[in-house]
Amino acid sequence: MLRHALTRLLTSAVLVFGLTLPALAAKPVVIDVRTPDEYAQGHVDSALNLPHDNITALIAAAVPDKTTPVILYCRSGRRSAIALESLKGAGYSQVENYGSLEEARKRLETH
Repeated sequence: MLRHALTRLLTSAVLVFGLTLPALAAKPVVIDVRTPDEYAQGHVDSALNLPHDNITALIAAAVPDKTTPVILYCRSGRRSAIALESLKGAGYSQVENYGSLEEARKRLETH
């Protein structure tokens, strides 16, 4: 009975939200879009450094699956907002802007 209910729930998620099982199970990739110098001064532990002004050229090597959840942050949220628009334009469908480094740290602690 529980298995049937879970199957219905997942089927509903696929139909309503367009989610796939890999998308549901995928661990988010955290990306710091600041400069390498800023990144070197401190960053989220698991974050990759892909500067916002070069992110579309670098993203495919770091995150080849465009349905992988991606979390972006920078110093204030401005550059990560620019990067978010660039990634959406490149076809990435699950991109979130966590704003500043401090805000990203807070939000990621609760995950």
